[in-house]
Amino acid sequence: MKFSEMKYERPDFKETSGQYEDLLKELQQADNVECFVRVFSKINKLRSRISTMSNLCEIRHSIDTRDPFYDQENDYWDENRPLYEAYDNRLSRICVECPFREKLYDFIPKTFFQLAECALKSFSEKVIPLLQQENKLASEYGKLKASAQIEFDGETYNLSTISVKAEDLDPNVRKGAMDAKLDFYAKNETEFDRIYDELVKVRTEIAHQLGYSSFTELAYQRMTRLDYDRDMVANYRRQILEDIVPEVTKLYARQAKRLGTPTVKYYDKGMDFPDGNPTPKGTYEELIAAAGRMYHEMSSETGEFIDVMINNELWDLKSKDGKEMGGYCTNIADYEVPFIFANFNGTSGDVNVLTHEAGHAFQYYMSRSIPVLDVQWPTMESAEIASMSMEFNAWPWVHHFFKEDTSKYQFLHLSGALKFLPYGVLVDHFQHEIYDHPEWTPQERKQCWRKLELMYQPYLDYEGAPILEKGCWWFQQGHIFESPFYYIDYTLAQVCALQFWVRNHQKDPEAWKDYVLLCKTGGTKPFTELVRSSNLKVPFEDGCLKEVVKEIGTWLDGIDY
Repeated sequence: MKFSEMKYERPDFKETSGQYEDLLKELQQADNVECFVRVFSKINKLRSRISTMSNLCEIRHSIDTRDPFYDQENDYWDENRPLYEAYDNRLSRICVECPFREKLYDFIPKTFFQLAECALKSFSEKVIPLLQQENKLASEYGKLKASAQIEFDGETYNLSTISVKAEDLDPNVRKGAMDAKLDFYAKNETEFDRIYDELVKVRTEIAHQLGYSSFTELAYQRMTRLDYDRDMVANYRRQILEDIVPEVTKLYARQAKRLGTPTVKYYDKGMDFPDGNPTPKGTYEELIAAAGRMYHEMSSETGEFIDVMINNELWDLKSKDGKEMGGYCTNIADYEVPFIFANFNGTSGDVNVLTHEAGHAFQYYMSRSIPVLDVQWPTMESAEIASMSMEFNAWPWVHHFFKEDTSKYQFLHLSGALKFLPYGVLVDHFQHEIYDHPEWTPQERKQCWRKLELMYQPYLDYEGAPILEKGCWWFQQGHIFESPFYYIDYTLAQVCALQFWVRNHQKDPEAWKDYVLLCKTGGTKPFTELVRSSNLKVPFEDGCLKEVVKEIGTWLDGIDY
């Protein structure tokens, strides 16, 4: 069924909650495995329906934030999603406390129970009003960014489309475009500060009411980090500083040399080549056709997958006014299909979307038959392995997108993967500091960001951009506002994806099989176990980063850019 034909109906909360209530009572009374699994399946079907309607609303609202119907429906879900979560919480408790829990593992994956324990530790009905407030504030942030109307060179841009000008060959155009973009953040600095200040306070209050000393502790439960903790993350960040930052510093020095400048200025950060960054060649329709050809040639599994995506219009990729920024992949549970949301802007990022978000979508497509909703998707950091690895799996076909710019794209892609790692852990470190110090003022938060920025990204030159020099770059990072602590996940996954790049580069015949296995496994294994089962090294292990960067650094050093 085409996405446009999927009917949205707001669930009647009284009716739906009544059904959920009756099924929970029945589940509570189940005295054997067969009975428990039968009732659990009914609940799973009901939750699938709720998820389907919630996600249809979210997708259509993000496609057009000005649509009055879905704007109203989005408000409904902001209010009622926590109420449904209260029933999910009761389900988790019944499952966790089931006296024959271990006998259920043959029918319900063990990770479901681990996730349920996280849910119990991160939710209580008493914090519902605070969760509603948190949802509203996150929505405010999204609307604020979507409202941007950036006047530049006689045209009006949004925060996504202005990025094309930020990669213009003329440095004066790049500077002007970036300054115009930053002016939006400068003019709205007080509002961004207010929204975030309220978010920090409400999240801290939620944590305190749930018995945590800080939101950081709660966030690790929310992020379902089943087999690692903040100490392991801190050790990982240390390795990034020691093994990755020096390599990235060399890459930025090479970039400055290519551009003929002493340093990489803030408006040149995304400009890697003086004659222009690689851009996709062809129209939107030609890019989609190239993606279809690539996935058909990649494997029978990906060929089947891309046909479903194209034939059922399961993506919205073009940037337009009123559309939320960014990109994501979600699923529509009742139809067992993924959906990709993106904002094409004519840069190489468009191809990254066709590979990255398609990696998420392919993973869900391969694990959609797992009979428990909660473990069809892996936990956050594991999910990103599938998407980032798909970007590298696409290398043999990127010439279809970039033609004569293929070599430049591959250099940019691989060096960009390394460049991202310090920034990714910077975002994580910043949030640890913020929620360890919830009493900080907006000014102190910005000072903290700038201090950490200079530590993890000492190669950037912000002279002439006061909004950046005062520590406001992070206003652009939606995860900090909308999905707290969801960012280190990208770096952990990137390290795993880079290992797949190494294996592909070495022509390991088992690499694709391990990738497909990872996708099929979904969320039935926690992060470190999933990584090891895919014959990869866990990023937390001492020496992992050093080994990966050595192989990649050798390849990059051999490219004359």
